[in-house]
Amino acid sequence: MAAHLPEERLRKLEALRAAGVDPYPKRFPARGETRNWIGPLRDGYVEGAEVPAVVCGRVTAYRDHGKSIFFDVKDETGKVQVYVQQDKVGEAVFTRIRNTFDLNDHVGVRGTFAKTRRGELTVFATGVEMLAKSMTPPPDKWHGLQDKELRSRRRHVDLNANDEVMAQFRMRSRIVAEMRKFLDQRGFVEVETPVLHHIAGGAAARPFLTHHNALDLDLSLRIALELHLKRLLVGGMEKVFEIGRVFRNEGIDTRHNPEFTMIELYWAYADYEDVMDLWEQLLVHLAMTARGTTKLTWGGTAIDLSAPFRRVRYEDLLKQHAGVDLDDEPAVRAKCAAVGIDTKDKSHHKAANDLFEMFCERTLIQPTFVIDYPRGITTLAKWKDFGGDRAERFELFVNGLEIANAFSEMNDPIAQRQILEKQVLEKDPENPAAVDEDFLEALEYGMPPAGGVGMGVDRLVMMLSDSDSIRDVVLFPLLRPHAGGADAPQDGAPVEKV
Repeated sequence: MAAHLPEERLRKLEALRAAGVDPYPKRFPARGETRNWIGPLRDGYVEGAEVPAVVCGRVTAYRDHGKSIFFDVKDETGKVQVYVQQDKVGEAVFTRIRNTFDLNDHVGVRGTFAKTRRGELTVFATGVEMLAKSMTPPPDKWHGLQDKELRSRRRHVDLNANDEVMAQFRMRSRIVAEMRKFLDQRGFVEVETPVLHHIAGGAAARPFLTHHNALDLDLSLRIALELHLKRLLVGGMEKVFEIGRVFRNEGIDTRHNPEFTMIELYWAYADYEDVMDLWEQLLVHLAMTARGTTKLTWGGTAIDLSAPFRRVRYEDLLKQHAGVDLDDEPAVRAKCAAVGIDTKDKSHHKAANDLFEMFCERTLIQPTFVIDYPRGITTLAKWKDFGGDRAERFELFVNGLEIANAFSEMNDPIAQRQILEKQVLEKDPENPAAVDEDFLEALEYGMPPAGGVGMGVDRLVMMLSDSDSIRDVVLFPLLRPHAGGADAPQDGAPVEKV
């Protein structure tokens, strides 16, 4: 027997078994019997009615009045009071409820749904069954589960204890479903591409490494979806997107998690301006769907997602906020030195981008498309003018945070090879260590002009749900194992029967 489990609950478990009751039966209700969801049952109640009801869920409150017992049952749609009398359920069941039921247990109830004399909607029980005996009490009913790290570690408790958390993750599901619907209606086809890559490409990030035993291959978990999706454009699929998990072996903070969800979309015969228009429409639509308005609050800041979004050139922002001309390399490096940015072994454009991140991004509060990035930090985008120093790229910022990144896609195989070969020679640990020949071979076959975009779904949900940390919108964020081997410390004094 597990020594760490509460002795009182273990005793009750054994008492159920000794009475011939399975504490973990296979199902409820019986086949052919209809279950009532609590929320719709309450919403559909007609005054004065008494209707048969079959409900199930978790016990969240318990009140023993001697000749009668009241307890609350909660499912994912709502909560309802249950009223139990011995003459209605029988002495054996009534005694079993009194002696073996606890908060957190899952139970099934059959009875009549009506109002009490005090006007409380209630299931008057004619039968009660144990469906899953809980061996752990819920969090303290006054303080709840409040510690953010503990909530992330014990999301199963968090969801049950905090209705707003359940609502937030339901909102996330609706947002993702609505993205699919929006794009499907516009002719985009959802696809799935590999997670295991020979070469991690399509972004600048350190990959996670793994090994395939049967093939004796060292592989990387993908850091982006881009390169395989572009190969589908080569194959003749003109409008494609993927929503999938991406893995980057980098730092963890309120905006970054090592595994996260991205949507990437590629659109043949379009460019970054077409994608800009599409993404603006998508965000407005998602705001209206998820929140019913384009006027939101995020971290105490009022955000207006009404179209059109502001569009401004990268170099204009750099000049305005950092006080340097993008094309003036000496001035860029001097400014970096003045503010403590080390530019050793950095290209001119990478140094300029350090200034952009320091001085410009924090100013981009309302939705803003920053366009025409320096070519030196954009390896997979088409040049704005052939051979020039600008790329047809935009990033969408909201509240100082990058939400999306998009290009007119480079489809010149010779120019793309030169860029990727130069990138490999730089030996940056965030860049691929080798040129992806499979991708280049596909480009050589001929990829149509195209616009593409990538967006972090987690950051989007952060914005639409007014969350200040990515952990709050990821069901199970990566955390260090808790010291001592346990997943988490106890979350406060347990609440038992009162």
